Amino acid sequence: MSQTRTSGASDRQRLAALRRFLLFTAMTGVTGMGLELIFVGHVADWLQWVPIVLLACGLAALARHTWRPTRASAQGVRLMMALFIASGLLGVALHFRGNREFELEMYPAMAGIELMRKTLTGATPVLAPGSMALLGLAGLAAVHGFSPGQDINEENAS
Repeated sequence: MSQTRTSGASDRQRLAALRRFLLFTAMTGVTGMGLELIFVGHVADWLQWVPIVLLACGLAALARHTWRPTRASAQGVRLMMALFIASGLLGVALHFRGNREFELEMYPAMAGIELMRKTLTGATPVLAPGSMALLGLAGLAAVHGFSPGQDINEENAS
C-alpha cells in the first residue's frame, strides 16, 4: 500500500514538472513568435495585429497561471489557447487565399497542381500561422485536467 502512495506522489511530481515544462515552452514560443511578427512588419492592417494582440494576451494568461495557478487562471489559459488555435487556422486560410489571389492575378489561366504549388510556395508563408495553433495546443496540454489544490501544493513543494 505504501508503495502505491509513493508511486502516486512520484506521478504527481512528474505531472507538475511536465506542466511547468509545457508552460515554459508555450511562453517561450509565444514570446518568440510575437517578436518575429513585429520584426517582419506584420502590422499593415488590423487583421495582421490580431495574432500580435492574442500573443500578448496569451503570454499574460500563461504567466499568470505559471506564478499563481488557480481554476480561473487555468480557464483563462484555455480561452486564450482556443483563440490561438482558431487564429492559427484562420491565418493559414488567409495566407492561402492571399497567395492564390496573387497568383491568379499574375497568371489568370493558371489552375490545378501548378496553381496549388505556386499558392503554397508564394510570398506569404501559408503554413506559418499553424505555429500559433501548435502553441495553443501546448498551452492546452499544460492545463489539461488542472486541479488547483494538487498543482499548487506540488509546485510549492518543488
